[in-house]
Amino acid sequence: MAFGQPDTTLKPFVMDHRNGSSSLIDVSFLLDAPAGGDGFIRVHGGHFVKPNGKRIRFWGVNLTDWSKGSTMIPPKEDAPVWAATLARFGVNCVRLHFIDLDAPRGLIDGTRNDSREFDAAQLDREDFFIAELKKRGIYININLNVGRSYKEGDGVRDYDKIRWAKGLTLFDPRLIELQKEYAKKLLTHYNPYTKTEYRNDPAVAIVELVNENALYIGFRAPTPYYDDALTDVYNAWLRRNLTPEQLSGLRTIAGVAADQPVPRLKGPDVGAAPKERFHREMSFYQEMEKTYFLHLKSYLTRTLGVKAPIVGSADHAHAGSSYPLLASTSLLDIVDGHTYWQHPGPRGMPNTPMVNDPFNSTVVELSRTALSGKPYTVSEVNYPYPNEWGSEGIPILAAYAGFQDWDGIFWHTFEPKLAPDWKAYVGDPFDISLDPIKMPQLAAGALMFLRGDVAPARKTVERSYSREQVYDSVRLPRTERPYFTPGFPLETPLVHGSRISSLDAKPTGGFESVTANPLVSDTKQLARHLSPEKKGIGGHRHWAVPGSGWLRQ
Repeated sequence: MAFGQPDTTLKPFVMDHRNGSSSLIDVSFLLDAPAGGDGFIRVHGGHFVKPNGKRIRFWGVNLTDWSKGSTMIPPKEDAPVWAATLARFGVNCVRLHFIDLDAPRGLIDGTRNDSREFDAAQLDREDFFIAELKKRGIYININLNVGRSYKEGDGVRDYDKIRWAKGLTLFDPRLIELQKEYAKKLLTHYNPYTKTEYRNDPAVAIVELVNENALYIGFRAPTPYYDDALTDVYNAWLRRNLTPEQLSGLRTIAGVAADQPVPRLKGPDVGAAPKERFHREMSFYQEMEKTYFLHLKSYLTRTLGVKAPIVGSADHAHAGSSYPLLASTSLLDIVDGHTYWQHPGPRGMPNTPMVNDPFNSTVVELSRTALSGKPYTVSEVNYPYPNEWGSEGIPILAAYAGFQDWDGIFWHTFEPKLAPDWKAYVGDPFDISLDPIKMPQLAAGALMFLRGDVAPARKTVERSYSREQVYDSVRLPRTERPYFTPGFPLETPLVHGSRISSLDAKPTGGFESVTANPLVSDTKQLARHLSPEKKGIGGHRHWAVPGSGWLRQ
């Protein structure tokens, strides 16, 4: 029968992890077991280091499971299997993502009328699984607020209408109170299998406050109550920070009477607003974010005694500028980014190769976020299935992540597939666990990234922004994506290192052109051949990769 015909007898070929323990593919020698055996990970010189000062990078996966009735937390009989599997493929850190969902998918006790207690059986399984990971040299990245939804007993206004409360969690007092309560319950919890609380466990390498969460100009709350509440906070801020004359002038610009609140900008008004009004409101959002991130970090480190480095949230929307959010999150220990090549949407997936669009590639998108003096992690990235060019993703990013001297890559996602009705085929755009291409590449990427096979760039191009420039970047057209820095050559991250030196200083005056064909890294280890007829690479698309000659796709 012809391949692709409806009646073909060909069957899906997927990974079989349960019977893979004797596989020749085993790069667990890259891991130092147990995780945290010599003490806590810390930040030094802009990177993660062990207590002895030795550099450590993280090559990881997110752990999730969206299977109906399933869980991302394996039962005890399966935990050693999955921990050993991840170690065998070179994973030395896992991002515990969406653990704030109701059981059986997460830790929250779903039988209650609130979201404030853990399911005891789920927590016990999580404790055991973490112990198994730790035993094999796999560190933990704990996410605190990701997908938590609220119930009547939580005392949250409009609890049934706000879903994950994006944005609201950064300013609403009750939601912040609940986040702190959750953090305390989880991070002070004693794991009987590791015999320590999570706040005192050196296997916990990173703690993340909120996933893909921000306040931004034009923000629309999901209900009138929260929209009005944020406007009230804004006007209180104006009264504290502006003189009566300045406030009167702002009301005049906004077209409201002296006794009326200044409305927040929304919709087309964001782009059309006079500079003074736009900058005032941008200042407000930035201060709100800074206050939130610094307050939560202080609570974790000073009140709870958490010892792991803290990350605030990720740069996650490359269609617009992230610099205002980055100015807030960069006050914490780690800077983080997310991206996906051709994320599936309502209209499907474009299904084109990334190598034909180098200046919108994951490499270029992610490189805009790194800051000098801060570890940079990419805690979510993938080339979603069934893109026919998905095999380019892991090798390219592993190579350029080494070249850019990043500190962690976490692929999204690895699902244990515990639902009793799961089938042996790749049926999820993001799950790599069954993918017969991406899983072996995960091991190869671990070798390249963790060993440092690709040398860091010899030259780093730094760029600095004034505060006004940070604000104004929000109103730049999408044609300036993903850097939103007019005059910046998007070829730069393929040739040199790329970092931000400041988001509140004298702006960079100009940038040196790096136009060339091929675009060769300044280490001479990586190359990209551009076609004059196309934006990307013509004919055969070539990549030079160290130790393996030319790869052709």
